[in-house]
Amino acid sequence: MEFKKTAGFCLIIGSVLLTLTMILHPSGGNIEHILRIKNILIVSHSLAIVSLPFLTFGFYGFHLTLTTKNRISLLAFIFTCFGLIAAMIAATINGLTLPLFLSEYSSNEINNTLINTVRDYGSSINVPMDYIFITSIALSTGIWSILIINKSIYQKWIGYYGILLNVLLVIFFFSSFSLLSLYGFRFLIFGYVSWGIITGVSLTIITE
Repeated sequence: MEFKKTAGFCLIIGSVLLTLTMILHPSGGNIEHILRIKNILIVSHSLAIVSLPFLTFGFYGFHLTLTTKNRISLLAFIFTCFGLIAAMIAATINGLTLPLFLSEYSSNEINNTLINTVRDYGSSINVPMDYIFITSIALSTGIWSILIINKSIYQKWIGYYGILLNVLLVIFFFSSFSLLSLYGFRFLIFGYVSWGIITGVSLTIITE
């Protein structure tokens, strides 16, 4: 019981930190704009990185409560770990490496084209990392949601809510809605973060 409560609180803490990240997360822009918001970028992405160990530990405890003979819950946890690793890479490059790099070289006599090329290269890394993160979290949420519906440990509406989030994700993916825009990404994160908070609270009060 103590382990489950600790895991639940870790899920809540990690989810809250991610929420703060998205609230503080500013929009991108040119080099001058990035340098002006450098401190906000570093703080917001540092919060995201700090949240990842809490989320990993929390989801580890959560997956154990849904373990079945086929261990499909473990697969969902592995998907989650892949997604969180991708999120760590994206947050490190976009929120820490980029502003530090621009602060170091933007004032030097270096070709601006070269600086922009490095910046664009970092953005090119972030895009697949974001898609890996979104896809991994969606897959793990889907698996766990089905297990929640099939088992009687948690309230079934939590499982249906997770499936609804995945359905909305698929609809947005095949529509003109940009998943990786600032507001699109915020919408997705807030949705899955709310599911994480709900599961965290449920984990702290579980009695089985």
